[in-house]
Amino acid sequence: MHLVIVESPAKAKTINKYLGSDYKVLASYGHVRDLPPKDGSVRPDEDFAMSWEVDAKAAKRLSEIAEAAKASDRIILATDPDREGEAISWHVLDVLRQKRAVKDKPVERVVFNAITKSAVTEAMKSPRQIDMELVEAYLARRALDYLVGFNLSPVLWRKLPGARSAGRVQSVALRLVVDREIEIERFVTREYWTVEADMTSAGAPFTARLAVHEGRKLTKFDLGNADAAEAARKAVEAGAFTISAVEKKPARRSPAPPFTTSTLQQEAARKLGFAAQRTMQAAQKLYEGVDIGGETVGLITYMRTDGVQSAPEALQEAREVISGLFGGSYLPESARQYRTKARNAQEAHEAIRPTSLARNPGSLRLEGDLGRLYELIWKRMLASQMESARIERTTVDLSTPDGRTGLRATGQVILFDGYLKVYEEGRDDPEDEDGGRLPQLNAGAAAEVRKAKADQHFTEPPPRYSEASLVRKMEELGIGRPSTYASILSVLRDRSYVRMDKNRFIPEDKGRLVTVFLESFFNRYVEYDFTAALEEKLDQVSAGDLDWKALLREFWGEFQPATAEVLKQPTRDVIEALNTTLGPFLFPGEGGRTCPKCGTGELSLKPSRFEPFIGCSNYPECRYTRKFGPPSEDGETPSGDRELGTDPETGLTVFLKSGRFGPFVQLGEAEKPKRASLPKGWSPEAMDLEKGLRLLRLPREVGLHPEDGGVILAGIGRYGPFVQHAGVYANLPGVDEVFEVGLNRAVTLLAEKKAGGRAGRGEAAALRDLGAHPADGAPVKILAGRYGPYVKHGQVNANIPRGSDPAELTLEAAVELLAARAAKAPAAKGRTRKAPATKATAAKAPAAKKPAARKPAARKTAKPGAKS
Repeated sequence: MHLVIVESPAKAKTINKYLGSDYKVLASYGHVRDLPPKDGSVRPDEDFAMSWEVDAKAAKRLSEIAEAAKASDRIILATDPDREGEAISWHVLDVLRQKRAVKDKPVERVVFNAITKSAVTEAMKSPRQIDMELVEAYLARRALDYLVGFNLSPVLWRKLPGARSAGRVQSVALRLVVDREIEIERFVTREYWTVEADMTSAGAPFTARLAVHEGRKLTKFDLGNADAAEAARKAVEAGAFTISAVEKKPARRSPAPPFTTSTLQQEAARKLGFAAQRTMQAAQKLYEGVDIGGETVGLITYMRTDGVQSAPEALQEAREVISGLFGGSYLPESARQYRTKARNAQEAHEAIRPTSLARNPGSLRLEGDLGRLYELIWKRMLASQMESARIERTTVDLSTPDGRTGLRATGQVILFDGYLKVYEEGRDDPEDEDGGRLPQLNAGAAAEVRKAKADQHFTEPPPRYSEASLVRKMEELGIGRPSTYASILSVLRDRSYVRMDKNRFIPEDKGRLVTVFLESFFNRYVEYDFTAALEEKLDQVSAGDLDWKALLREFWGEFQPATAEVLKQPTRDVIEALNTTLGPFLFPGEGGRTCPKCGTGELSLKPSRFEPFIGCSNYPECRYTRKFGPPSEDGETPSGDRELGTDPETGLTVFLKSGRFGPFVQLGEAEKPKRASLPKGWSPEAMDLEKGLRLLRLPREVGLHPEDGGVILAGIGRYGPFVQHAGVYANLPGVDEVFEVGLNRAVTLLAEKKAGGRAGRGEAAALRDLGAHPADGAPVKILAGRYGPYVKHGQVNANIPRGSDPAELTLEAAVELLAARAAKAPAAKGRTRKAPATKATAAKAPAAKKPAARKPAARKTAKPGAKS
C-alpha cells in the first residue's frame, strides 16, 4: 500500500478518488507543529535552535498517520506546492521519524498545481525529495517573526501600556495606514473653478470645457474664485466659436494578465466586496474540489502564487474556447505570454486560472461565494488571451476669431470591443478619463453656445486605503508574500489597531501610538525598504544562495541590542519623546501643552491598557483629561465636553465629557463624582439635560416583587440593559425600556429567566431560513446574534466565519459548519454530549436509578507541574 499525506481533508477526499485502491490518502489538517508561544522556543545562543510543539488536535491525527505509515510500503508527501506546503511535509516526516514509522521505507515528495485527475497522476510519475532550501526559508521566516514578536512586544507592554503586540510585517502594514492618515490630516484644500458649455454644431449637441482664457492656456488653479470664474463664463457665452481642429487618435487597450493572489484579492474586493480572507476561503474550496455531477473536481489552480504565466495546454484551451464562443476575430495571432512586474516575485507557480475553461460558470451553477469568485477567475483568464480592444480617442478644439477664448471637448469611440466583451478590470477610484461619446464634428464648422456654467471644486486628499489598494501597495513595496496578505490585514483589525469605515482602513489611536513608538525607537525595523530587503534575503535562502542561519545571525546581532537599549530607558523618557514627536498633532499652537484647567500643569500623553489619553501633570490635584488627539477648537475644554445644565435636586452641574472609555455624563466636580457612560446608540451630539439625568438616576426602582416584596431594579450593565431581583438578571431588548418597563413586564421577564428562558430577547432575529436539515428534517436558520450571524439547528449553533456573507451561505455549507461545531463540542466536566433521544431509544431506555449519596471528596494537593 502507498500512503499519501496531504494537509486538507477536502483535498484528501478528492485525491482518494483519483488514485486506485493501492493508495491510502490521509490529511494532516494543516500545520501539525509550531513554536510554543513562550520564551526559549528560538534560542539564538544555541545557533538558533528551535523547539517545536505538536498541536493537541494534531497529535491524534499524527498517530493515525504513523500507524498507516508503518503498514505502508511507500510514503508520498503531497502537500501544497509552496513554502508552507514544503514545511508541512518536513514537519510530518520529522514526527514520523521520531515515532519510528519510516525506517527504510522510501519517502517521496510530489506537487501538483491543480487537483485534477491528470495533474495528480502526472505528479505521481515525477516524485522528488523534500526541498530543504524551501524548508530553510520557512524556518528563517518563522524564526524572524518569533524573535521580533517575542522581543519587541514585551518592550511595548512595558513602555506603552495598551499596546497589544508588534510584528515584523504587520507593523509595517500598520505604518502604511497611519502614514496615509497623517498625509490626509496635513492636506491643505485648495479651491478651483471650471467652466463648461453645452454646445451644438450642425444640430449635434456636445459638451466642451474652457481651455484658453484671455489668450492664455488655463491651468488647474487659474480660476481660483467665484469672480474669476464668472468673468470666464461670460466670456464663453459672448464668444462666437468655430471648430478649429478635430484630432482622432487610434489606440489599443490590452487585457490584464490572469490573477495572482494579490490581484485576485484586489479585484474581489472591488467587484464583489470580499475581504481578503473571504476571497482566500472561497478560492481554497475551489482549488481543493467541488462536487460536479457526483465527481469531486478541483476547479482552479493553486491560489497562492505571484506568477502570471500559464501552462501551454491552458493557453491552447483558452484559444479554442474563445474561437468557439466569439469567433476568430477575437483571437490574437499567437497566445499572450505574461511576466510579472511585482517586486520580489518568484513566479514559482502558474497564475490562478480554471483547471478547464470548458467548465463555464453558467454550466457549473455554483452557489454563493464560490460561484461569484469562479466566474471572476474564469472571465479574467479568458479575457487575458483575447484580442486587444481598439478605440478612437477624439479631441475637438474650438476658438473665437481673436483666439482669446478656447474650448476643448474630448471623447472616445470603441471601434472593436475585443477582450472588453468579457471582462474589464475594476478601479479603486474609477474616473472617466476619456470622456463620453462625441458626435461627428468637422473642422471649420461653426459651433453655438447654448449654455455655460461655472462649477466650484476643491482639491481632495488622497483616499484612505481599501483592502484592494493596501494589498497592491504592499505588493509594490515588496512587503509580505501572497500567502500572508489576508492574515496581516486580519491581525490589524483583530488587535484594534485599525477600524473599517466604508471599506477603508482608519487607524485607531492605539495603532497610531504604536506606529509612532516604533518609528521613534525601532525606525529601521518599520522602514519599507528594510522589510522588502529582508524578503529578498528570504528569497535568496529559498534559492540556495544564502545560508538561513547567517541571515538570522546578521538580523539578531543588530536587533537584540536595540531592544535592550530601549528597555533601559525610563518610561517617562519614552513618553516625553512621544510627546515631542506627536506635539504638532496633540498640542498645536503656542502653549499647547499648558493645562487649560489649572493653568500650571503640563499636558502629557498617558498610555493606558484601554486607550491612550491626555492628562495633566498636576494629577491628582488637577483631574483634567481628554481623548487622545488634538483639543477642541476653543482649546479650553476637551473635545466634545460641555455643560448640559443644572440638576434641580442637588443644584450640581451636569457635564457631558469624553473620557478614555468613551463619552459619559458626570454630576458635579467633586473628587469622586457620580458618572454614567452613554449606552450604545446614544450619540453625544443628541445629549441634553433630561437624558443626562435619566442616566445618572440609574438603577431605577421598578417596584416590589409580589412574591417576596423585594425591590426590582432596572439599569444598564456590562451586558446591556436589564431588570434585576434577588440576584436574577433578565435582559431588556433596548435601552429605552430601562426607563419605561413596568412591574408586570419585569416580573414576567424575571420568571422566564429563572425558568431558563431567554428573557427579554426571545430567539435571535432570523436572517434567513435555509431549509430542512438532511439528517432529521428540522429547520436550519441563519440568526443574528450578539457576536455576529450564526446558523442554528436544534440545540447546535455554529458561528459563520468572519468575512463570509450570510446572504450567500448555502444549506450544504451550513450543514458542514454545524457538523464541525458538534464535533468540537467539549465534554463538560466529565459529561459526554448525548445525541437527542429518538422514540425508539426512548422506549428501550431503562428506568433511571436514584443516584447514591455522594461523599465529599478529599481535596488533593496538586503535584508540581500538574495542570490545574
